[in-house]
Amino acid sequence: VQLQASGGGLVQVGESLRPSCAASGLALDYFAVGWFRQAPGKEREGVSCINISSGHIYYADFVKGRFTISRDGAKNAVNLQMNSLKPEDTAVYYCAAVPCDVQGMGMIPRGSWGQGTLVTVSS
Repeated sequence: VQLQASGGGLVQVGESLRPSCAASGLALDYFAVGWFRQAPGKEREGVSCINISSGHIYYADFVKGRFTISRDGAKNAVNLQMNSLKPEDTAVYYCAAVPCDVQGMGMIPRGSWGQGTLVTVSS
């Protein structure tokens, strides 16, 4: 399973972006989808995930209240609405099919990591 992230860009502090995660040939209804990010020189970290079948949603503490994950059924995609962006949000953002339940967010994807999308927040 490989999901593809898109929709990154360059924004100013406090602005918003909404990257999207899409799968071709697969219905995302059957997967839990997670968003991750990796900043230069840092390890990849989990940002948020959504389990379509159970309705469970998880957010990392550093994005709670600013980011919202949602399912776009018409486009077979999972979006990440990112508001009030900060310079420390600058990273390559990836999406992947991972476990997402009350125990947390899986860090190992089913399949491979797709090409991420770069988000740059300028001060």
